[in-house]
Amino acid sequence: MATSGRARTWRLPASVPGIMAGAAGTLLLGLAVGLVADPHALVGTGGYLFGAGLLLAVGLYGSTYAMDLTALRADLSGVVAAVTLGVVLKASLIAGVMVLSFGRPEYVVLGIAVAQIDPLSVAALGRSGRMSPRARSLLTAWASFDDPMTVLLTLYVAAYAHTATGHAGAPAVAGDGARGYATGLALNAALLAGVVLLWWAGRRVASAAASTARAPRFRKHVGAVLTGALVVAMLVLAAADMLMLAVAVAGLVVRSAVLDKAVDRAVTVAYLAAFLALGLFLAQGVALLPGVVLGLAAFGAQAVVALGVMPLFVRGLERRDRVALGLGQQNGITAVLIALALERDFPGTVATVGPAVITVNLLHATSQALLARPPRLWRRSGTGELDADEGRPSEGCDQSAAHVTPAHGGPMAKGPLANGRSPA
Repeated sequence: MATSGRARTWRLPASVPGIMAGAAGTLLLGLAVGLVADPHALVGTGGYLFGAGLLLAVGLYGSTYAMDLTALRADLSGVVAAVTLGVVLKASLIAGVMVLSFGRPEYVVLGIAVAQIDPLSVAALGRSGRMSPRARSLLTAWASFDDPMTVLLTLYVAAYAHTATGHAGAPAVAGDGARGYATGLALNAALLAGVVLLWWAGRRVASAAASTARAPRFRKHVGAVLTGALVVAMLVLAAADMLMLAVAVAGLVVRSAVLDKAVDRAVTVAYLAAFLALGLFLAQGVALLPGVVLGLAAFGAQAVVALGVMPLFVRGLERRDRVALGLGQQNGITAVLIALALERDFPGTVATVGPAVITVNLLHATSQALLARPPRLWRRSGTGELDADEGRPSEGCDQSAAHVTPAHGGPMAKGPLANGRSPA
């Protein structure tokens, strides 16, 4: 038998981003470490809360930093509907499935834990999707700004579930209730105002210094140092007090081309670290059946809202984009953080949410692979979809168009600038 002179190397399918393989690897590593070390002892410590908050802050900033602002303005009504009506409807659908399936009223809180779309996952995987820039910006905004609504739901739904299970008093997760939520909004506004003011002042200082400097690259270096230091300080302050709304909005304003690569790498590292942490907790035990049902309900609820409700507020989306939004549910560090917060009042929340996160992400990865390389039954002549058997465009498809729109985004979709954003 003749053998090839060149050794074959194993590669991931084109539809599977490399970062997903990294996430699987860090998840397994977390499982291995979690078998010999119980992470629950760290949950209440300041270091753990700060680290988890920092991961979330990096994801939020990276998510909105890569957003196409033109597309966001065009679909502002859709974004508002998604982060208000969409979150409530999704949480209600998921909670209804869980309560009806298992007959436990405390399971209503699980709908909150997974109702949001994880911004870190969206930021890390956004470059590999097949959505248009408009649809990608809509999903990014949805993921970035649904967290505050989720927190608000937590304050009220957790109190109801706590009473429904026969417990007296208010749950610890409610904290100061509506007053605490209002205080948090005020602190977010203060942090955002300070960051934007310092960023504007820093740009003026760098511009003035450059006008008197002999080196033509002086302004670039000064601007890079000032902007980088400001963003790091903002992320640290936000992580310390969980001021995530300020970080999400800052990503729309505080932008510079010098940050592109750094933000890209930070999001990748944070994404992998989140799956490492998830593996640590999964090693302590899982509620497999409720977790799988929860994951299926979350993925299905996203499809119901995206395909049934969003078209009422967002006009003109292509069919491909509507389907991609319907399959856009992703969960990660945000769901785990909410589950940990609920664990004190509702034991077993983490054990259920953990496998739900894995279920959702497996469904998302499978759906993206099918969208990128559909079975023969799905292919229609002249649509430009990739041939399922030969991996080439079907008849009638412009070869040049197929070249500039590969599964990974190709040369036209590299880095945070891929969404058509102009650096500030």
